[in-house]
Parts: sequence; structure tokens; C-alpha cells
Amino acid sequence: MAIGGLTGIASIPTRDAKAEPEAFPCATTAVLDGDTFDCDGQRIRLQGIDAPELPGHCRPGRDCTPGDPYASTRNLRRLVSWRDVTCRKVDTDHYGRTVARCSAGKADLSCAQLDGGYAVRRYGMIWC
Repeated sequence: MAIGGLTGIASIPTRDAKAEPEAFPCATTAVLDGDTFDCDGQRIRLQGIDAPELPGHCRPGRDCTPGDPYASTRNLRRLVSWRDVTCRKVDTDHYGRTVARCSAGKADLSCAQLDGGYAVRRYGMIWC
């Protein structure tokens, strides 16, 4: 049956509000390295990036990200200091950490680490 002369029009999908994970704030943050921090005691691993490992943290046989782990850690610490940090959980990794997309103020933390050269893209695609 045609309505207004149009036939075969597929329905337009609506966005399910529950499909988007709910954001949660971090009242306190403690940066562990360039891609991991604690948010109110919950371990957060930034989605889609890998930062250089601090000395002694690269497992034998693993292809660890090159670069300065101290500079990467300092940059993430700078990004989260004095700003409201908010995260959206995406997954849980094999270490039990919450994998999340997080922002500090208006800055996406994964993208900021990539843009500054403090991390590389790894573990899935993210858009910045």
C-alpha cells in the first residue's frame, strides 16, 4: 500500500537511549601511567590507545609501545588535573579494568594522548 505515492520506504531506526553507556564522574583521579588511572578507586584503562610502559612493566615477548613513559604519564596527569573528569564504560579488559572513553573538561583523554604523541592507536578503532 502506498502512502502519499511512496512505496518501499524502510522505517528509520530510532536511537535507543540505553545503547549509550551512562557517563560517570571521577571525583578523584590517580594517574598510574599514560593510559591508566584510578577514578574514585576504580581502575580505568583508556579506550583505543596504548602508552609506553614504565620500566619493568613490559612483559617479555610483548611488543610494547615505544616512547617516553614518564612524559606520557605526566601528560595524562596534566590533562586530568584541575578539570572535571567523566567516563563512559565500554568494556572490561582481561585484567578486570574498566575500559572507558573519558574526558577532562572538553578534552577526550584518548585523543589528547594520541594527538600529543604520548600513545598509539591499539585495541580497536576510536574516532577523534
